Amino acid sequence: MPHPRTRFRALVVALTAFAITTSGGTAAHAAPSANEIKKKIEAASEKLEDVTEQYNKLRLDVKATKADAAKLEASLKPAQAALADATAKVQTIATTTYMQGRTGAMTVLVSGDSQTLLERLAVLDQITKSNQQDIDAFTETTTTFAERKAALKVTQDKQNAQVTELANRKKKIEGDLEKLYDMREAAFGSPTENSGSYTGTIPDIPGSAGKAVTFAFNQIGKPYGYGDAGPNSYDCSGLTSAAWAAAGKSLPHNAAAQYSATARISRADLQPGDLVFYRSNGHVAIYVGGGKIIDAPSAGRDVLHRTIDIMTPNGYGRIR
Repeated sequence: MPHPRTRFRALVVALTAFAITTSGGTAAHAAPSANEIKKKIEAASEKLEDVTEQYNKLRLDVKATKADAAKLEASLKPAQAALADATAKVQTIATTTYMQGRTGAMTVLVSGDSQTLLERLAVLDQITKSNQQDIDAFTETTTTFAERKAALKVTQDKQNAQVTELANRKKKIEGDLEKLYDMREAAFGSPTENSGSYTGTIPDIPGSAGKAVTFAFNQIGKPYGYGDAGPNSYDCSGLTSAAWAAAGKSLPHNAAAQYSATARISRADLQPGDLVFYRSNGHVAIYVGGGKIIDAPSAGRDVLHRTIDIMTPNGYGRIR
């Protein structure tokens, strides 16, 4: 979390209450009001939170890609062993055929009486079929091995691209944070809020929902941190996932993914512990009863206990 700065940057100038003098005359422009400045900060915060949630989604994708790569890597080992076995058998067939030549087969066919000949023909047919099975196994195993190896490379290339994109997203968010903190410092004299911890009564709610709600109350006053899921700072989906982790339930660290992972309910059915989604699943909060939520609002602000109607919810979810 950045410390308060001793100087304003270029953006500060745009937000200070000075008249602007134009060439050819003097025209006083009204300075932006505190409310207007607040709206600008809120708009910038929402855009930044959208990028943060995209960053969180990308982190989930990278994690899934790594898991896929590990599975493919593991699957190559038995395929490689089968390939080595099939290769050895085909080499044995080739060596035997070379050593026997055509005369070896003819000798089997022309020697002995008719009964022996029929028996030997049957044996020869069995050998031919067995050899063909080994050849077919070799072909199939070689193809499988090559396909798995190619699939592994595709997965690894995808992962490398995701890691690069993740680094770019992280860099952009960090740059946007600096601008947002400058806006806050220009408007309020400090780049961050300090709302303080919760000192009221925590509702007594039974079961796992009660554990999640109690956890959320105990995080009030902690700062927003993009990509964070505690214990010292949180973003919106980081807070809800940490709250339910305290209750023994796993939620993905992404608001949209949490929407998909929860059961749909109506507002009338809301109970403490349920999740409330806003801005097309760009923001999520935990409902704590009495028409109130706890959420990690945006950069520069603290985890808050406030009304559910901070904006119009677009959905509600219950932990399965």
